[in-house]
Formats: sequence, structure tokens, C-alpha cells
Amino acid sequence: MGNPLQEQLLKAGLASKKQAKKAEHEKRISRKQNDGKSPDVANKAREEQAAKEQRNRELNRERAEETRLREQKAQVKQLIETNRLPKDDRGEPYNFVEQNKIKRIFVSEEVTDQLSRGQLAIVKLGANYEVVPAKVAHQIASRDQEAVVVFHKKA
Repeated sequence: MGNPLQEQLLKAGLASKKQAKKAEHEKRISRKQNDGKSPDVANKAREEQAAKEQRNRELNRERAEETRLREQKAQVKQLIETNRLPKDDRGEPYNFVEQNKIKRIFVSEEVTDQLSRGQLAIVKLGANYEVVPAKVAHQIASRDQEAVVVFHKKA
């Protein structure tokens, strides 16, 4: 059984059998190309796929950014731990300000002088404060500006 409209057109003489076969053939080919889906469904599926890919790209970008930040924090920690100067609990107190609070560490007189001249800097490692050379302080500041607490720039 064919299409009733097609049969009516053939009976009325408005279409030939050749035209009917050609129309049927084109219909079959378009169905194969769309895998039996209508063009609206195919477009919707493509749009959904594009949206999913966009979400995946955004998630991958966020993960990469988080990984980069973790790596920077690990580098800062390693720089501080390998380059910190030994603590001197018997030294004189050196007061500095962090977030509107006065903090204190004990350092020798020589270290105090070097801190004021910009040869050394105070950095934060967790809840503790460490003294590091100026060169290391520059490296730390390039990775995490908030880790450097006191660093007097040379004039």
C-alpha cells in the first residue's frame, strides 16, 4: 500500500509513475541520512552535543586552573622550606603588621638590619612566619603575593 495522496495524483493524471518512484526514492534517502529522525530532532541533538562539549571544556579549564594554583602553592611552600633562615628565639623582637594586626618574631640584630634594608623578607608558611632572602621573596611573590608579609624594597 502506498501513499493515498500519491495514488490520487496518479489516478487524476497529475503525476506519473516515474515522478512517484523518484519522490519515494528521495524520501528513503533522507530517512537514511537522518537515521529515521526528523530534522528538528537532529538539530536538537547537535545543539545538545555542542552544549555538552562546551560544559566539558569549561570543567576542564577549571580543573586545570585548580591544578595550577595547587602547584604554585606547593612551589611556594618548597621555596620557603628550603631557603628559610634558622630561627633565633633569644634574639630581639621584630614587630610587623599583617591584616591590621601587629605580629612579632624574634630575630638577631643582624637579621633586623637586613630586613630593614630589603635584603631579607618575612613570609607566611601556614600559621608560622619565616625569614627568607630577598631573591627568594621575589620568586615567592611572583607565585603568591599574599605569602610575602614584610619586604622592604631597596631604594
